[in-house]
Amino acid sequence: MRTVGLTGGIGTGKSAVSGLLREKGVTVIDADEATRAVQSRGSEGLRRLVDEFGASILTPDGSLDRARLGAVAFADAEARQRLNAIVHPLVREWMADRQMAAEARGEPHVVLDIPLLFETLGAGAFDEVILVYAPEEVALRRLVEHRGMTEEQARARIAAQMPIEEKRRLARHVIENTGTLEQLRARTDRVWAAVIGKEDDPPHPDPPPPGGRELSEG
Repeated sequence: MRTVGLTGGIGTGKSAVSGLLREKGVTVIDADEATRAVQSRGSEGLRRLVDEFGASILTPDGSLDRARLGAVAFADAEARQRLNAIVHPLVREWMADRQMAAEARGEPHVVLDIPLLFETLGAGAFDEVILVYAPEEVALRRLVEHRGMTEEQARARIAAQMPIEEKRRLARHVIENTGTLEQLRARTDRVWAAVIGKEDDPPHPDPPPPGGRELSEG
């Protein structure tokens, strides 16, 4: 079974591409889903987070207050390192279990959807890597307009990740997400065909059409 890493920057639309791959019947193992699972109410991961950051990160019903934890972690690089030291090993274990299950089913490919792929694992951990790309200012606008962040909050989240232009240099396959959903679907289809060896990787994205449905950051 070949492993394909799917990554991007915050606000670039990686989850939209992940959804399109799922529509094609591809097994996608999502690090964000894993993170929610290992931080769920009553979990060992949540207990460790409370021990590290205090009970203020909990909601009244004992669940994780993600906004509160995010405010703590993304305001301080040292706090973010402490957060990652707790969460990342648990996420890797959760994803590895599902990858082994996919292999046992005889699936030829599995996609691992990992926002911080280059920061935590590197491209060498995968047979192929796909990057979902949008320029930083486009991602910034999406975070403000679609996720309700202030510009300061959005810039802090973007700054906490490897610069998107550096990720673009490291990725073998790039899906540019700056146009319509129809364009994104076509680009995803072509890149996936290249990943599984059915055609060459497209060298450049299509120019934007005069009309079409605008794509949110997804």
